[in-house]
Amino acid sequence: MDVYVHGLEWTLKELFVYPNEFIYWSIQIVMYPYMTGLVAGAFVLSSLYHVFGQEDLKDLAKFALVFSFALLIVAPMPLMFHLQHPMRGMEVFFTPHFTSAISAFGIVFFSYSIIVATEIWFVYRKFFVEQSMALKGKEGLVNRIKWLIYTALTLGAYDISPEALHKDEKAIKILAGVGIPVACFLHGYAGFIFGSVKANALWMTPLMPVIFIMSAIVSGIALCMLTYIIIMEWRKFRIRTSKKPWEMTAEEVGGVELDLMRKTSKYLIGFMIAAITLELLDLVFRGYTAVKSWDILRSIIYGKDFVNIFIKQYTFGNLIPFIMLLLPRPTVKRLVIALSLVLFGVFMMRWNVVIGGQAFSLTFAGYMHYKIPVIPHNMQTFKEGVTGALVIGIMPFVLFWGINKIVPSLKYK
Repeated sequence: MDVYVHGLEWTLKELFVYPNEFIYWSIQIVMYPYMTGLVAGAFVLSSLYHVFGQEDLKDLAKFALVFSFALLIVAPMPLMFHLQHPMRGMEVFFTPHFTSAISAFGIVFFSYSIIVATEIWFVYRKFFVEQSMALKGKEGLVNRIKWLIYTALTLGAYDISPEALHKDEKAIKILAGVGIPVACFLHGYAGFIFGSVKANALWMTPLMPVIFIMSAIVSGIALCMLTYIIIMEWRKFRIRTSKKPWEMTAEEVGGVELDLMRKTSKYLIGFMIAAITLELLDLVFRGYTAVKSWDILRSIIYGKDFVNIFIKQYTFGNLIPFIMLLLPRPTVKRLVIALSLVLFGVFMMRWNVVIGGQAFSLTFAGYMHYKIPVIPHNMQTFKEGVTGALVIGIMPFVLFWGINKIVPSLKYK
């Protein structure tokens, strides 16, 4: 009788490792904090306008809010992919337990989902009413379906007088204000789970939740900026190749795009400084205190994972894009490269925490390496390999495309 051992197919062992030790948390557990971080970061970017009144982010705020909702729907999916019995994962949502960090995710996730969905409704309520009234009585099956959708989305609230819209703005500000700490907790609890694992020397630090939150905001802002640039570049391409007249010329769209990216870059740089400072502080603190496990940690940080940490994460993911963002007169190509590197750097941070934390044996005299499955040959290597990670990475963009058909975050002002 064959017995399946989770982690056997992608774990390589070196020196003295216990027989029952494997890389149990693989790429999907890397993707999970990465996706929840993008959710939190996108929402914080949106809230910078709605709560703090940063007018220079107005054009990006609605886009970031809707994008955050698309990311939010996908956020639990890496866990569902990773679980051997995914349907059991739903028990976390239906049987909340306040002393469990995992169970707290169900409470926070549902609360945050309600906050974001409600805020989107208040932001676009006027649009829903206008569309419902404009489509009423129009012939055609498509128009009829659209009318039914927008009528349902109005929830019977058709008052779009200045007084009603003013109340909507107040509600948006309150929801955004409440949503910031909830969004941070949604992602910070992932860092809390890692930081509270006493059996793992690399994860056990009280700075872990704060580091996760700061890097989450960085990744969310960077992804919103990169996605916005790609959409605007596609729009410019369509304007240049289309024969029909457009409201704006390609040059005007490019001017708006660069101006907005220049302003948003300032906030990204600020959060990058905070994130990098916290990560380096944690590294210096570990070296200074040099607890019992420091010898094995030092061999991992400065030896086995040196390239992943200091070359890929800090050099290519932090230093190079930081310099590129600081340079004057930004261009679209430079921004695309810099933002892509920022996202890569945050991903490597998640990788180094999750995979690096499992790289050493509990014997403190052996190592384990994760050989990520590239070509799947069964369901496990599909879910825990490159293919599964790509599926998770593509899903938010597909959802955003669909949601944007109903809630046009880049068209409606």
